Amino acid sequence: MIAMSDEVNTREDFAADDPMTEDNMPLPPPTFEFLTLSFKTQAEIHMGLLHFGEGPDKPKPNARMARHTIDMLAMLQHKTKGNLSLEEQRLIDNSLTELRFRFVQAFSDQKP
Repeated sequence: MIAMSDEVNTREDFAADDPMTEDNMPLPPPTFEFLTLSFKTQAEIHMGLLHFGEGPDKPKPNARMARHTIDMLAMLQHKTKGNLSLEEQRLIDNSLTELRFRFVQAFSDQKP
C-alpha cells in the first residue's frame, strides 16, 4: 500500500544543480481547479482543438472520447453541487458551457 502525503513538493525542494527530469519534476497541488482544468484540457484534445507536436502527429478528433470527458466533468459538477466555493462553481459551470458549445461546433457535421 502506498502512503499518501499531505506535503507538496516545490521547486525549492530540489537541488539547483539537479536537472529537471520527469521523475523529479514538482507536481501541481491536487486542487479542484486543477482537476477541472485537467478534464477541460482532455476534452479539448479529444475535440482536436489542442494538440502537442508537429502537424503529422496531430490526432484525429474523437467525438466519443470528447463527449465522455465532458460527461465526466458534468458528473463532477452534479456530485459537488452545494459544496463548492463561488469561484470553483463558476469555473466548472463556465468550463462545461464552453466545452458543450465547442463540441457542437467541432462535430456538427458528424452524425451520432
